[in-house]
Amino acid sequence: MNPITNLTAQDQAWLKQAIDLATENVQAGGGPFGAVLVSADGLIATGQNQVTRLNDPTAHAEVVAIRNAGQARGTFNLSGLTLYSSCEPCPMCMASALWARVDRVVYAADRHDAAAGGFDDLEFYEMFARDRSTWGTPVEEAALEEKKEPFHAWLNNAARIDY
Repeated sequence: MNPITNLTAQDQAWLKQAIDLATENVQAGGGPFGAVLVSADGLIATGQNQVTRLNDPTAHAEVVAIRNAGQARGTFNLSGLTLYSSCEPCPMCMASALWARVDRVVYAADRHDAAAGGFDDLEFYEMFARDRSTWGTPVEEAALEEKKEPFHAWLNNAARIDY
């Protein structure tokens, strides 16, 4: 991956804020990750890694920021926003950003920097590139007749909110 070398002053300022949040979080006993979500009008939400604080393996900085932005905006669709992260989002966080429909993701440190810092983001990226049969955790599809019932219920629900 080739880093962006022509960041705007705004990009630099938002990334610096994400890095500051990450550093502050370490001082408070959390992980070294911070994220901010911004619109053209300014800051919408922030997030710091809260995995150990909340005993929640999904409480990564980006996910926390996405949750906070959804609450602040009153919607799960975060289009129009840019996610700035102190570090390259792990696969879970990247998928969360894509599901949230953010317009752009900009990060500072990369997966190799995270690996050098003792985090296994790189391992997960590499694992997802391999066939599931090589994973340490079995992931298996079960053949049940009822497997499509939730989707039928969804499609037949006139009050559903598509996403």
